[in-house]
Amino acid sequence: MLEAKLAVFPLNPKAAERFRDRKAPAGAKSDRLDAYCFADALRSDGHAWRALRPADPLTAELRLLCRDEVALIGQRTALVNQLQAALHEYYPTAIAAFDDWTLSGAWEFILAFPTPHHLASAGKHKWEKFLHAHKLYRPQTAAKRMELFKAAAKSASPNPAVTAAKSLLAITCAKQLGTLQTQLDEYRARINELFARHPDHDLFGSLPGAGEKLAPRLLAEIGADRAVFDDPESLQCYAGAAPVTRQSGRSRHVVIRRACNLHLRATLHLWADLSRFKTPWAQAYYKQKREQGMLHAAALRCLAMRWLKILWTMWADRKTYDGERHLRDQLHHGSWVIKLMPQPAAQSN
Repeated sequence: MLEAKLAVFPLNPKAAERFRDRKAPAGAKSDRLDAYCFADALRSDGHAWRALRPADPLTAELRLLCRDEVALIGQRTALVNQLQAALHEYYPTAIAAFDDWTLSGAWEFILAFPTPHHLASAGKHKWEKFLHAHKLYRPQTAAKRMELFKAAAKSASPNPAVTAAKSLLAITCAKQLGTLQTQLDEYRARINELFARHPDHDLFGSLPGAGEKLAPRLLAEIGADRAVFDDPESLQCYAGAAPVTRQSGRSRHVVIRRACNLHLRATLHLWADLSRFKTPWAQAYYKQKREQGMLHAAALRCLAMRWLKILWTMWADRKTYDGERHLRDQLHHGSWVIKLMPQPAAQSN
């Protein structure tokens, strides 16, 4: 319908149900009744509605790629969990030898030494050769790994049937992870290419803590159409950072916003957390919220609210983030966050 140049108005399912109740309070429902109710709602309430605006091709492709990449990362996590569960059955040494099982070196180890028997047969020279070949040899971890390999080589498998069956599953998972990681690398290369070509690349690339992964996701979900969000509050609600308040008389409840862009909310959660290690004011703000009794996730949502207000201004003015300018603005307005930030030591005369 958008390609046919028709005006399309998105309608929340809950709002659609309420519009139907206005015309059919008895609960009747049919496609003809729905069409009439929605058309009449557009006539009477449509002045406050906003027509759906499709994203430009570059942003649309970037959005789809980023969402698919997140879904593939979820598949990788599921395979890693399945691989670790299989190793717990017969090969606990492999679990102890590697801390990060999202790296290909751990998968290659399973393919090279699928069972404790294969590990014992290989010997110390092949163990060291494997670690060097896969760039896993570190002075702080090499000795520990060699001791683990020796202990695994001396211990016999308690159940040969379990070893035979679960080693095959571990090899299968390791091969699938290798193939999936190759595709993830292709996705990442394509995302980086599109992000570099986007007009808002420098703007989102300047966000502290966003990095090469979160910056394209933020850009893809927010988009490049400045007419979509009229103010910071609309962006905060769309992202799910702004809470929902239910108040009646003396009763007042504030709850998390569920109706929002879940992809953007998840990205904001990660970005707000990483920004604490890049900007002192973000860490001070988060720490204050935690001291007030907020949980980690709630404190991050509050920090995301503050970041979105900054991001909206940057986005509307098409300007990159300037940490020094932001600090000056905080000093000028007397922000309470400044008082919580660690002050630099005074220089001696």
